[in-house]
Amino acid sequence: MPVNPDHAIQPPANVLLERFFALADEAATQAFGERFAQAIESVCGEHQNPPQTTQQEAQQRAPGASGDTAFHGLQVQLVGELGAGKTTLVRATLRGLGHTGRVRSPTYTLVEPYVLERPVGELALYHFDLYRFTDPAEWADAGFREYFDSGAICLVEWPQRAGRLLGVPDLVFSLDLDSRNDGDGRVLVARAYSESGKACLERC
Repeated sequence: MPVNPDHAIQPPANVLLERFFALADEAATQAFGERFAQAIESVCGEHQNPPQTTQQEAQQRAPGASGDTAFHGLQVQLVGELGAGKTTLVRATLRGLGHTGRVRSPTYTLVEPYVLERPVGELALYHFDLYRFTDPAEWADAGFREYFDSGAICLVEWPQRAGRLLGVPDLVFSLDLDSRNDGDGRVLVARAYSESGKACLERC
């Protein structure tokens, strides 16, 4: 059975959407990452360019005011044992978002930042790996909260090491070995806990 992703959710929250994906090999994991990247792009675009807003309405809006259509970022927690494919999925997502440079594992740096060029402006993405944390207080001491409050995409491996401090994520991706497959097969359990997360998952 796949690892239950709910153990990473602190405090507990209602699941808005749950989907299961069978990833037969690394290529399938990469393909899912590309679909997820396209979903992120779609949701970002909807928030920044809502179809129901006319040009006249946009001009009448107060400077700097984005109303309910602002994109407030996305927190995605990746749960799974060592070698489950979490970093592979992050790399595929970054490639799908147009990153062409090296994708380093943040095992020792704890976070790797990326700035992705998009037609409507830059998108910041932060890849976290909290495996080395032994106490949730280390997350608070590291000063990472500002990253999560900046409207960026935050992809977090080993989120459980931060305890309750991460709050409720938008999405949890739980990866586990597929017992029916002797090779590189994985089972991905994806659960959405926010409307933004649900919108992304519906497009995957």
